[in-house]
Amino acid sequence: MAKKNADDGRRMVANNKKARHDYAIFDTYEAGLVLMGTEVKSLRMGRASLVDAFCQFDNRGELWLEHAHIPEYLQGSWTNHSARRRRKLLLHRTELEKIAAKTREAGYTIIPLALYFVDGKRVKVEIAVARGKREFDKRQTLREKQDNREAQRAMRYRNMRG
Repeated sequence: MAKKNADDGRRMVANNKKARHDYAIFDTYEAGLVLMGTEVKSLRMGRASLVDAFCQFDNRGELWLEHAHIPEYLQGSWTNHSARRRRKLLLHRTELEKIAAKTREAGYTIIPLALYFVDGKRVKVEIAVARGKREFDKRQTLREKQDNREAQRAMRYRNMRG
């Protein structure tokens, strides 16, 4: 089932944890998503994956979510959707222009970070303008996390003894 966050009215459906590991994230945006009815029903069941997903502009300047996997609705009939079809993202024109300008620079890409319901009604996608990390950057990040964890552990141990 989908996780519920009580504090901000979001109900998380899918989270792309690997994206934060593989990419250095610069800007994040909340985008609406154009969906079919069976896709929404499938998402309400908490079924989706953003593992291979990415965002891409078409020749008309519209932003599309590619390769996001929303499985077919189990009780759907002939009206069911294709699981990996392209889905249009809804953003303001100024945001689209800002993202397009950033991605024209070498190395930048647009990746989805999370897929969630806002107030139980609308499906939103959190997208990010990011740059791929190199292998040594990933190791550096893991080393920093481990150092922070050890420092927290030492502080907790010190507070228990004192």
